[in-house]
Amino acid sequence: MIVAIDGPAGTGKGTISKLVAERLGFTYVDTGAMYRAITLKMLRNNITLDNEDGINDMFDNTVISFESNTNEKGEFVQNVFLDGEDVTFEIRTPIINETVSPYSVLPLIRTRLVDLQRKMRSSNDLIMEGRDITTVVFPDAEIKIYLDASLEERANRRYKEFVSKGIETTLEETKDSIAKRDYNDMHKEMGALKIAEDAVYIDTTNLTIEEVFNKVKELIQNKKDGN
Repeated sequence: MIVAIDGPAGTGKGTISKLVAERLGFTYVDTGAMYRAITLKMLRNNITLDNEDGINDMFDNTVISFESNTNEKGEFVQNVFLDGEDVTFEIRTPIINETVSPYSVLPLIRTRLVDLQRKMRSSNDLIMEGRDITTVVFPDAEIKIYLDASLEERANRRYKEFVSKGIETTLEETKDSIAKRDYNDMHKEMGALKIAEDAVYIDTTNLTIEEVFNKVKELIQNKKDGN
């Protein structure tokens, strides 16, 4: 089974996907982390968006992988590795947050990454989240979900996340950054963020994590039961 989840930043896609992986035994793939990792590598190597040969050469020599673990608190965590280096923290810094959107709109980058994402399909149940999973990557997914929340709530969530990680920013800066990302994501020429016609829409603004998880779990169970 493939569960595809789309939605803007800060709606809880990653949290819910991790819970499904931890509690229901699904393989979890964070496609946003893949775009962030590529953005990080391009910045490190000074590869410009107009350098198609450089981008293709980079992809030919790039390995992105995920490793699920349990931290010291007994919580499920997923580390992101770029060419064997753990970049889990670095790809979530403000500079990557502000840079990833214009990088991710480039058709060449999207084409190469979508190809990698589709190859992650396996014999195990898979949950994949991002911006165009239900519409582009896996339009044939058995379950499609669109998570949403108000801009204010999403900014609050992301700001608290930054503070907990020691990242210096303000709530207003976080809100502005998310608003810009929303606009860019919804106006991409390729793979724009939108609600698939057959996706289940869930507004998480006033829901707890457990409430959202239970809704997703029910969708999965109903599909497995043939309902």
